[in-house]
Amino acid sequence: MNDPAQIATKVSLTSIAANILLSLGKLAAGLLAHSGAMVSDAVHSASDVLSTVIVMIGVRLSAKASDREHPYGHERMECVAAIVLAAILFATGLFIGYGGLRKIAGTSAGALPVPGVAALAAAVVSIAVKEAMFWYTRHYALQIDSGALMADAWHHRSDALSSIGALVGIAGARLGFPVFDPVASVVICVFIAKAAIEIFRDAIDKMVDHSCDEETEAAIRAQVLSHTQVVRIDLLMTREFGNRIYIELEIAVDGTLPLTEAHAVAESVHDDIESVFPKVKHIMIHVNPA
Repeated sequence: MNDPAQIATKVSLTSIAANILLSLGKLAAGLLAHSGAMVSDAVHSASDVLSTVIVMIGVRLSAKASDREHPYGHERMECVAAIVLAAILFATGLFIGYGGLRKIAGTSAGALPVPGVAALAAAVVSIAVKEAMFWYTRHYALQIDSGALMADAWHHRSDALSSIGALVGIAGARLGFPVFDPVASVVICVFIAKAAIEIFRDAIDKMVDHSCDEETEAAIRAQVLSHTQVVRIDLLMTREFGNRIYIELEIAVDGTLPLTEAHAVAESVHDDIESVFPKVKHIMIHVNPA
């Protein structure tokens, strides 16, 4: 299976199944064991289901071929999916944090219920499952170079971190500090918000034609100058369009070369760049006389 949309669908369906089972288990454990932190963690896992559906839609739309209305393709739809995912993740974090703060402010520490051992066990299972889902999703995100799928992977990692927070809070409450349980919800909120902001910033960079990193541009320059007939590079501009790269390039060649030979040099440079850098989708090359 080499089609990015098919790979993303397979990974997303696996994530949805795992998250549904995990969120139901954590919700039951949280309610039965009287753990607000575990209920908050269950809400976080449930939000992953919606996020994964958004990723599936974004990857499928971004994989559509270019058409007359969209001659540059649909790659940015994946960025849109990542932005929506970041917004949902951030809102989920705020909801969990607000609930924890309200419980801390409205109830004295002595009146807070002590979570049962079921919540402790659920937290350990959640950490293991969500960390495994992070590495599984990350593997395929790197394989198909999908920003939305990578965002979903970090959503799994944020859930694992929130479960660690829940574990510490529940353990602290069972050791005689019941306030640790709602405090854990606030800590979870911070982890989730941080992940959401990082996903949002990465997606925005790709939406506004951010240039490639310096290392990539240096590698492109070296590749162009490796052609013996290229005298110099007069201009190199790169931009990220979704998960693909567009290049505008001006090269100088011997001014006495016939037009056909100068054109052949440009074609050779063009083909070599696309061969060495698979993420490059389009190159515009202008030839100047040296």
